[in-house]
Amino acid sequence: MQSNRIMIVDDHPLVRSGFRMLIESEPDFSIYGEAASVSEALQLIAHDVPELAIVDLSLTDGSGLELIKRIHAIEPKILILVSSMHDEDLFAERALRAGAKGYINKQKAGEEVIVAIRQVLNGGVYLSPEMHQRLATQFSDNLPDQELSPVEQLSNRELEVFELIGHGSSTSVIADKLHLSVKTIESHRAHIKLKLGLNSASELTRFAIQWTIDRI
Repeated sequence: MQSNRIMIVDDHPLVRSGFRMLIESEPDFSIYGEAASVSEALQLIAHDVPELAIVDLSLTDGSGLELIKRIHAIEPKILILVSSMHDEDLFAERALRAGAKGYINKQKAGEEVIVAIRQVLNGGVYLSPEMHQRLATQFSDNLPDQELSPVEQLSNRELEVFELIGHGSSTSVIADKLHLSVKTIESHRAHIKLKLGLNSASELTRFAIQWTIDRI
């Protein structure tokens, strides 16, 4: 039986360990390698090419979305499945545009990862039923392109920061979660305020929290 080699890219050792146990329990799957960062992942695929990579969006040295774009450009035959703590509604479409073939919420990944891997390996796209419906509705409406909202115009990293602000996280907590410096997060906050037409940190916090509440 041919083994499908799978690379795990996640900065949390316990998450990698959990994925490894699930994957190795399948007779036709094997672990190609593990990486905690963008640079480690790129080093792995420089030597050989796995069939599929599971990629987190927040890595120790950069954005998983940027890694997906780089993998897709270097080795487009590598299938990519995103596993992330970030809201699927916000990031799944961006991940697909970057080159991913699926998106699973990290909280449900233990239940879904094997099903998701098989679906992607078989040529499908794996998303939650709700996300499938949302995307199907967007395409079936066949409406002309509409101007993006201010939030949709945020960069991938800015959107990550904005989402965490909306969940009540402080600058230092966001810096820790995204493995960035406090100074970098402050810079992102300044750019977000500018793009959203907000004048103060308190306005940004209120706007982000209200935006998050409205999406529930």
